Amino acid sequence: MKIKAVWIILIAISLAGCGMLNQTPEALPTVVLDAASAPAGTQAPAPVVSGAEVTASGAVYPARQVQVAAAQGGNVAEVLVTQGQQVTAGTILVRLSGSERLSAAVEAARTELLVAQQDLQKLKDNAGQARAAALLRLANANKALNDATKERASSQYRVGSDASIDAARANVIVAKDTLDRAQEAYDAVASQGDDSLVKAGALSALSSAQKAYNRAVANLNYLLEKPNPLDVDLAEARFQAAQAEVDAAQRELEKWQSGPDPAALALAEQRVTFTQAQLAASQAALRDMEITAPYDATVVELTVDPGAWVTPGQPLLALADLAHLQVRTSDLSERDVSSVQVGQPALVTVKALGLELNGQVSEISLLAESLGGDVVYTTVIDLLDAAPPELRAGMSVDVRFQPGP
Repeated sequence: MKIKAVWIILIAISLAGCGMLNQTPEALPTVVLDAASAPAGTQAPAPVVSGAEVTASGAVYPARQVQVAAAQGGNVAEVLVTQGQQVTAGTILVRLSGSERLSAAVEAARTELLVAQQDLQKLKDNAGQARAAALLRLANANKALNDATKERASSQYRVGSDASIDAARANVIVAKDTLDRAQEAYDAVASQGDDSLVKAGALSALSSAQKAYNRAVANLNYLLEKPNPLDVDLAEARFQAAQAEVDAAQRELEKWQSGPDPAALALAEQRVTFTQAQLAASQAALRDMEITAPYDATVVELTVDPGAWVTPGQPLLALADLAHLQVRTSDLSERDVSSVQVGQPALVTVKALGLELNGQVSEISLLAESLGGDVVYTTVIDLLDAAPPELRAGMSVDVRFQPGP
């Protein structure tokens, strides 16, 4: 009987076990861990959705943070800030050595630019004066050419010009007529005695008329003579030189008719442009010797000391705008991102402080990230409430995206 009872008990236990194996086990509750508390290598849980409300985990970040680096290499002359110091935009953080040399280069470039600008302006202002000078030059050249042309009458191989020869011929005719009348007057009294006053007067008039006629004939003969070959060559040379000066003066006037000489103007303008670039480059190099804060921020990390040699692009310190904090989510899944919109209100719970703050979605990442095998999108929430002093960057938060109206 005892053996039979034992077998009955064993069969009952076996049947009970088979029933338990066929029964669906009850699901265990899921423990939600945030990104900071989740064990390394474990998959982060998906955000919890309660009705139309989407939740996600995240952390507090500065609205702006930057690594400040050197634009050029050199020795660190001064470090003018300390870690934790608040600075305003434009504050000099680090100064490299060599600024004196670059300051001199800036002043030299500024002086050269001033000279180039003055020369350009002088070129423009003197255009009218140059045009007037060209007009005067052309007028003088034309006058000299006219004189040379008259002198070049030797091209007809006569000493005198046509006008002077015509005048000399007229003088000969007049002198000949006067001589003939004097001769007739003398012939009329020639039979009188030598002591006759009338005869003496007629003889004197005849002698004067003869001398005048001889001079007129001699003058005409001189004007009709061929000039000296050397004088002809000299007159021709003067004519050619005068003509060349007229041509040059005409070209000079045409060059200034529409303003400054285009070639000189282009060269002066190019000189100004070049010196402006030189000045800008020198000023940029000088600015690079002084590393300044790009905006109001706090020095959160300082990695350089005075006397150190830095290379271009080497980070020197880190700045963060701790006065303006925002929240960034880390695990908003692809299933819930479509339920979140820019401008949507959100309730931010700061775990360490047990504090709730109102916020608003300002940005949703366009690119997805992978978190423990899940596809997630980062969202940025601006805090609408004033952040308390104890709120620090890096604190973990829970975000509840409030449903829209």
